[in-house]
Amino acid sequence: VMVWLRRCTHYLFIVVVAVNSTLLTINAGDYIFYTDWAWTSFTVFSISQTLMLAVGATYYLTFTGVPGTATYYGLIMTVYTWVAKGAWFALGYPYDFIVTPIWLPSAMLLDLAYWATKRNKHSLILFGGVLVGMSLPLFNMVNLITVADPLETAFKYPRPTLPPYMTPIEPQVGKFYNSPVALGAGAGAVLSVTFTALGCKLNIWTYRWMAA
Repeated sequence: VMVWLRRCTHYLFIVVVAVNSTLLTINAGDYIFYTDWAWTSFTVFSISQTLMLAVGATYYLTFTGVPGTATYYGLIMTVYTWVAKGAWFALGYPYDFIVTPIWLPSAMLLDLAYWATKRNKHSLILFGGVLVGMSLPLFNMVNLITVADPLETAFKYPRPTLPPYMTPIEPQVGKFYNSPVALGAGAGAVLSVTFTALGCKLNIWTYRWMAA
């Protein structure tokens, strides 16, 4: 009975966690829609994406104990997001303007840290967490700079769901604007260690719930 319960819970949780992760980061590739606030949005969204990827992928990885499942989790999030981004395309936005956040390389680094340290959970938290936090903003910036004429396109296709009170009056230039990748990676390197630890803790809580 316990084997059956664990298997069912395993599949239930991966679906729930992956779907919610995707929903919470569904607009995370739309930095450029915020035009003047683009780099500030990029930094904030980088941290939110790091949170959802690190927690979910670590939970799934430590649940199965098999290196490779973090990458599988990242793939699930990516596919879900492709489908959701199809809505922008359906609204008439150009295809090369729809940015899908890149999670897969960071998830692969998480798997690598777990595999290279012979499935050591503490090494996963420390090394894997830092690698995810530092790499995700970098990969997403590479993704973002491939957008053709982003500012021109952003003004031509304004985000329809952006409320008037959030529309910037003038360009916001500050510390976020100077180096969004460095700021996102720096914050991510610290915070994602905690995020990864939370993913491991969720796994422990899940097993305790199933054993009750």
